[in-house]
Amino acid sequence: MKKPTQRRSKEDWVHAALEALRDEGVEGVRVEPLAVRLGVTKGSFYWHFETREQLLTAALDAWVARGTEAIIEHVEGMHAGPEAKLRELWQRTVHDSARALSIELAIRDLAQRDASVRERVRQVDERRMSYMCELFRELGLTQERAVARSLMLYSLLIGNYFIAARHGRMTRARVLELSVDAILDH
Repeated sequence: MKKPTQRRSKEDWVHAALEALRDEGVEGVRVEPLAVRLGVTKGSFYWHFETREQLLTAALDAWVARGTEAIIEHVEGMHAGPEAKLRELWQRTVHDSARALSIELAIRDLAQRDASVRERVRQVDERRMSYMCELFRELGLTQERAVARSLMLYSLLIGNYFIAARHGRMTRARVLELSVDAILDH
């Protein structure tokens, strides 16, 4: 065990909680193991948080900020049309790190057992899909078609990680590229 040698910030604890969630599920997000991982005493945790639930909430907040709001902000900062923005949104999400994907899947798994996490995931899904819908509307699609295309694109984003099929001589990347082209074809 490391001897506690430095102070850790609230962000360090949140990062460690997300890593533990990714590696071990919600059971791994416990004060003592996280303190060991960070090389500090449990007192460091209580300097920043009163309860484990506060840490989990902060971890979910960080997930929303990094995996939704930061990406939307980046895409909105582009001086490009809606199709280019949708493609960039796809690229940023699909080519995000394996770490981010693992955290996303761990949070979605936790949402199956925790109503408050399920509500946060619902809010994130609605925010992401609403943003995509706005971009499809800018392309001239009706509200109904924009909602449908948003659902197709979002389903591809989330679901493609669960599909293990091979695609003949085509690479997975090429199949995904063609799928996005089909969804964006207006």
